[in-house]
Amino acid sequence: MHITLVDDSIPFDGYSAASRPLGGAEKAFASLPGALARLGHTVQVFNRCRWGMHIESAQWETFDGRKPLRTDVLIAYRKPLLLEFVRHAGRRALWHTGPGRLLERPAARAMLDTHKPLLLLVAEAQARDFKAKGLAAGLLPMAVRPDYLSGEPRPQEPPRAIVTTHPAHGLDWLLDLWVAKIRPRAPDSELHIHSMTLAAAAEGAETDAALRPLAAKVAAAAAHGVSVHRPQGDHLMAEALREARVHLFPGHADDMGCFTLMESQAAGCPAVIRPLGAASERIADGVTGYSAPDDDAFANLAVLLLTDRSVQRQMGAEARALWKTRTWDTAAATLEGWLK
Repeated sequence: MHITLVDDSIPFDGYSAASRPLGGAEKAFASLPGALARLGHTVQVFNRCRWGMHIESAQWETFDGRKPLRTDVLIAYRKPLLLEFVRHAGRRALWHTGPGRLLERPAARAMLDTHKPLLLLVAEAQARDFKAKGLAAGLLPMAVRPDYLSGEPRPQEPPRAIVTTHPAHGLDWLLDLWVAKIRPRAPDSELHIHSMTLAAAAEGAETDAALRPLAAKVAAAAAHGVSVHRPQGDHLMAEALREARVHLFPGHADDMGCFTLMESQAAGCPAVIRPLGAASERIADGVTGYSAPDDDAFANLAVLLLTDRSVQRQMGAEARALWKTRTWDTAAATLEGWLK
């Protein structure tokens, strides 16, 4: 099949995640073309990359590059308007990573009603506030990149918790909980916050007014073992996850990807989550991590994984086992079956 994928967001390509931090949604888009090409398909990718290039047997083109006159399958990423990117398509699919309700907006609904695409969802939670109304929909198996599937966990001393959440997605809440209820019971532990925005603020860069109070709180929390780190490309981020005892994931109601939570699970780092968005779908509760029903439970479970090496080791091993087959090749094979 000739398969065309199109994204209209930020500049990146199939090599970007290896050399610089990249959002989970962008990494997912960058990972699928090569996996489809390995199945023998002819794959073209259009996005805001700087120039055309051949990556993992898929041809990447700039967004304004020459489009194919026809394609067997057009996969539009996130934006329903992209369903019209190629005029003649044997089949169209919309790969949606946001809350389901966004597809109920009039402009989005009009595109869906006109083209009747296959909906590729990333979480069951997306279906809670969206009615397919006759459209075919499938839950694309979630996958992680190879860096997170290789290597062995090697938690460091002193015990380390890691957080990768967006600063606006519960970090303020987590800092309060860390200072008041977690660190006092694990006094040698550290909290490593991986955030480009907060790292820039710590280095003296101008910060958005809405985030200045949080940046100040983070700086003050240094006395409680809190430090800020710049996110890195996949290889170094995988190492950071393997060195942590626990991934603390506050979550957000609109987070349907929870991409970094998948990566930490694959790397063998157990998690404590709040059951928001799709977070509960990324762990096996009580096996590879814990879903905490309230603040006290979250703190208690974080302390357990920071201080009980036996529990932490067992959960980490279970997480790695659960995710070891969740590759993009597997996801591509599932998608191929739906498209035939």
